[in-house]
Amino acid sequence: MNRLMRITFLSLLAAALAVPATAQSGADTYKAKCAMCHGADGLATSSTGKMLKVPSFKSPDLVKAPDSQLIEATKNGKGKMPSYNGKLTDAQIRDVIAYIRTLQK
Repeated sequence: MNRLMRITFLSLLAAALAVPATAQSGADTYKAKCAMCHGADGLATSSTGKMLKVPSFKSPDLVKAPDSQLIEATKNGKGKMPSYNGKLTDAQIRDVIAYIRTLQK
């Protein structure tokens, strides 16, 4: 039993060490990169969001938009939104899109 506990502990430790210390969840990345314009709630009601005429993530067009469209806009930029290609990894972009989907509920 003691050996099983050690193996389990070492497995969990190895898994924890495999995750980079700088890894951010979609919510953390969203707060750092997106919330200034899109707002913490995704409604784009911030002064910057209003000034730039940023659409709400709850708008029917964005709710219906496939993830691929949101990924493309994030990578390549759209309108006044800058490109995040090379600034965010593909995994970070997917995590942000997944987080945005939670804001749409």
